[in-house]
Amino acid sequence: MTSEQQRVVVIGGGLAGLRLAERLGGSPAVRVAVLGEEPHVPYNRVLLAEVLAGRYAPEVAALPEPGAVLRRGVRAVRIDRADRTVHCDDGSTEPYDTLVLATGSNPVLPPLRGLFDPGGAPAASAPGRELPDGVHAFRTMDDCLALSAAVAAGTAVRAVVIGGGLLGVSAARALAERGAQVVLAQQGERLMERQLDEGAAALLHAHLAGLGIEIHTECRVRGLTTAPVPAGSAAGPGPAGRRRVTGVELADGYRLDADVVVLACGVRPRTGLARAAGLEVRTGIVVDDLLRTGDPAIHAIGDCAEHAGRVYGLAGAALEQADALAAVLAGTAPGPHPPRTGGPAPSTAPASAPPQYTGTRALTRLTLSAGGGGTLDLAAFGETDALPGDDVLRLSDATRRTYRKVVVRGDRLVGGVLLGELSSVAALARSWEDEEALTDLFHLITDDGGS
Repeated sequence: MTSEQQRVVVIGGGLAGLRLAERLGGSPAVRVAVLGEEPHVPYNRVLLAEVLAGRYAPEVAALPEPGAVLRRGVRAVRIDRADRTVHCDDGSTEPYDTLVLATGSNPVLPPLRGLFDPGGAPAASAPGRELPDGVHAFRTMDDCLALSAAVAAGTAVRAVVIGGGLLGVSAARALAERGAQVVLAQQGERLMERQLDEGAAALLHAHLAGLGIEIHTECRVRGLTTAPVPAGSAAGPGPAGRRRVTGVELADGYRLDADVVVLACGVRPRTGLARAAGLEVRTGIVVDDLLRTGDPAIHAIGDCAEHAGRVYGLAGAALEQADALAAVLAGTAPGPHPPRTGGPAPSTAPASAPPQYTGTRALTRLTLSAGGGGTLDLAAFGETDALPGDDVLRLSDATRRTYRKVVVRGDRLVGGVLLGELSSVAALARSWEDEEALTDLFHLITDDGGS
């Protein structure tokens, strides 16, 4: 490393962190180090459902090899802002000129009775405890491999998926494809209620039911029932007092037998390091249009970052933020290294005004397919629920299981949802992203130009 190189340390070896490292890798003015907590080869979380379904081997989900810049299996435990140093769990330290938090998100563990305490205390009262055997989140490759092993262990495995959002729907479909008997419990009125309107959710409901998935909406889960794991069990070694899940209790008193429970109740940005370092955290780590925190030497991107009051939690936004930050850092001339004894480092002067991140217009896409149940393609973007005064155009075909809806405000497309046939999604998304003035929508939502 030369004395003029800028030391960029990235905490997080996921999609956002590695994209940033890739973008900066060709610059001789930058030395990048990425701290990745997971021991696995980096992977694309978007493909985990396909790995669980058995469609892809785990190595297919691997991201491009980042080389020596990535330290795998290393967890950052503390940020020393005065000394500009990251302290790791193996005792090592990484000095930085620029620090990037790409820490991602953690799965939400709902406050279910029996989740951590067999005596009935809710989850929130016992943080840091081990989940009962058979209970899994669905966020990491380890989660995916554990679920795969569980459904491969026997026939007719009874699985309950708690949560009917994008993650829960993906997990339920994958488990059904592996031959499990799946029940999907959704507390809201409809599946994927953040992305889909009532009509689209009804088609999705019918598709999943056709795969043999039993679906309960407006269904609140109260707790889990568990039983002790016998000593010498074939389940393998583990801590004393281990328990295995046996069922799920609903708020109405009904009980579902379960060999496997998947907690797909959403995710929460990982902000612990930022909070401990004194950075501003609301829902996520607050950043400005240059993706800087309140400390100009520290940036945040991806699932952990909150920009203009919004946390995206989507791969597309993470990649756009990584690209935007790479442009910012590449346009910043490194100044002298700060002293290790504290005090703010000298600011760096941009050679020209750096590009600003103005937000991401994110589109959600999902393909659901299984066995003889066929395939259902889904796309949603923007505002799918109309406001008073908006124009709404729908085309649906129950026989072909297709549904298209767009919401127009004035002469602008503000949102849409498509199921079953996505041939027009690229044109719709382009009009939405570019905020084009519309003259004729029929050519966008039909295959024949509206004729």
